[in-house]
Amino acid sequence: MRQGERRAIIGPNGAGKTTLFNAIAGEVPVSSGRVRFAGRDVTRLRTHRRAALGIGRTYQITNLFPALSVEQNVQLAVQSLTRRKFSMLGGGAPKGEEVARVDEALATSGLAARRRDPTRTLSYGEQRQLEFALALASKPALLLLDEPAAGLSAAERVVMASTISALPRSLTLVLIEHDIELALGLVDHVTCMHNGTVLVEGRPDEIRANARVQEVYLGRPHDA
Repeated sequence: MRQGERRAIIGPNGAGKTTLFNAIAGEVPVSSGRVRFAGRDVTRLRTHRRAALGIGRTYQITNLFPALSVEQNVQLAVQSLTRRKFSMLGGGAPKGEEVARVDEALATSGLAARRRDPTRTLSYGEQRQLEFALALASKPALLLLDEPAAGLSAAERVVMASTISALPRSLTLVLIEHDIELALGLVDHVTCMHNGTVLVEGRPDEIRANARVQEVYLGRPHDA
């Protein structure tokens, strides 16, 4: 992928989409091949090292601290990549650069107005936005979004799509999403996976018209 590219990874359940993300982020070892990021071979680097280099991600299932405020959740995400990470529970107000990162992540995710609220009071859609903010807080160069619209209502999907669309084009983005129309409306290129391999790649309009994609992913009959 080129820097600033936006790509969707689509495919039926079991195609290997999340496994691909896990391999890129370092959460599972690769069986062959290499993972290269920004001209560097990161295949053997541990997850936190890859995160420090600029690989950020979200997950299908939210994993937040419900008793903390929205702002405190983001503060922890920011501090986790600094030398202060071992003093999270020991106090110490956020530093100037940390405050700026927190403010920017909350503003970008649309949660600035709820920064003081306990995380447990957020709706499910807002929790997804908060997880998005946690990923942005580390200032990633590459952001892996694993089904960001999963479980959201139609109105919440519109908010999430707008949030993703507003991200700076300097940020490289890879998106896994089962909502095909949402995904194709957000990206420049699409990779369709099937049974752990790449079935086809192309622009969104090419993927919409591809008979193989319609057959294996969209459920179109063979004789349609």
